[in-house]
Amino acid sequence: MPFPTHADHDSAQPPDPGAVDALISQARQLRTRVDSVLRDSAAAAEDPQLRWQRALCDLAVHQLDDVDVHLGQLRDGLEDDDQGDLLLADLGSAHAAPGAAAVGALGRAGSAEWDLLTDDAQWSDELYRIFGRSPVDGPLTLDELPSWLFAEDQQLLTEMVTGCLVDGRPIDGEFRIVRADGSVRTVHMVGEPVLGSDGDTVSMWAVLRDVSDLRRSQRTLRETRDSLQRQRQIAQTERRLAVELQEAVLPPWRGTLRFPQDGGPTTMDLAAHYLPSATSALIGGDWYDALQLPDGSSLLTVGDLTGHGVAATSGMAMLLGALRGMAVAGLQPGPLMGWLNELLDTSAQPALGSALCCRYEPATRMLHWAQAGHPAPLLFRDGAGRALESPEGVLLGATSGAQYGQAGEQLAPGDLLVLHTDGLVPRRSTLSDGADSGAGRLLAMAPLFARARSAQDCVRIVAEEFGTPEREDDACVLVARIA
Repeated sequence: MPFPTHADHDSAQPPDPGAVDALISQARQLRTRVDSVLRDSAAAAEDPQLRWQRALCDLAVHQLDDVDVHLGQLRDGLEDDDQGDLLLADLGSAHAAPGAAAVGALGRAGSAEWDLLTDDAQWSDELYRIFGRSPVDGPLTLDELPSWLFAEDQQLLTEMVTGCLVDGRPIDGEFRIVRADGSVRTVHMVGEPVLGSDGDTVSMWAVLRDVSDLRRSQRTLRETRDSLQRQRQIAQTERRLAVELQEAVLPPWRGTLRFPQDGGPTTMDLAAHYLPSATSALIGGDWYDALQLPDGSSLLTVGDLTGHGVAATSGMAMLLGALRGMAVAGLQPGPLMGWLNELLDTSAQPALGSALCCRYEPATRMLHWAQAGHPAPLLFRDGAGRALESPEGVLLGATSGAQYGQAGEQLAPGDLLVLHTDGLVPRRSTLSDGADSGAGRLLAMAPLFARARSAQDCVRIVAEEFGTPEREDDACVLVARIA
């Protein structure tokens, strides 16, 4: 049925379950009253006017049953299907005025009676309008009626008419007609034989209703639900692929990692954690990594590529793979960032990324690092913390030929480095508390870090602080304690 215009349609909200239950109760009460009228008119089959009333009541019963089913689906959808809320809200506005909806659902109806003794036919004015036919042309006989139907529907009509005239069965079925102007209408026909005094069939009467708009609306509903189901399946598949890709690319170690790994003295105690978004069903492009390099130095990196889903995780995999390869080849963080920028700038899928790349040399305890639009590393020493002064560096992919500065920091035994992506702190906190609220909250945790026994304990403290259910974005944190 065509949905009525609603003044607040653009901002429609999912209807309240209690209101839907009230609509269901009203629809069922109305159906009970229609049933009562239907029973009262059942004994007067010989009166054409009462037959017409009974047929309309029967049609109303069918439609009220449909309304009851649809409202039940609406209520169940509110309880069981969060992803369908917007669709259900639109459907709910269509039922906001149940009386008007029921009347609209009935559509246009006309009556007809075909006399088998005289071969005459009588049509109501509305039936002529349904068929797009002028009363001057006269009604269609039972022999002429099939020629107006789709070829595949003609057999159905023949079976219904034969069953009615020969076997005395009621008619209840639908078929499509092609009017003289070429338009197609779907017609629902109900009727029954009229018996003479000798018990033989003398005529056949019927009520025909134009249900084209109703069927179109139902078809749209089915197609919309199918589309939502397909989108849901696609989203689930994409999430699974993104998770699998992320798990394949991010470091396989869990818990604590210590460098060096060849049995020599420990130079660095490491731990990291990925915090997923609570508001997005898709995985983001955040990464963390720690890698022992061939010359004995260590690579520490975190970063974030814009977007979510497979596109973001595949782009992250490309960047992280290139970063690892260039670090192993001996590139320092500054030049390495420049090549990462060129790689992202020339990628077939344009994107922006922020990154932090650190190279730690254990022999001298010197940290060399560069950043691309990314929060600076935080250094904690003797129970206090500070953010390192950032060298110049724009977002990866923002401009061609960008140059990236490189900074150095002398570290000492017991120092703690915290690297994180900018999604760690909710954006609304950043806006309300200042641009450095993320770093500020982490720096305020310096006493907790000082009492922690390992890098893994520090990561656990950060996860407890920032891993809230209302997280807006994915984030990574990497902690390194210098031995």
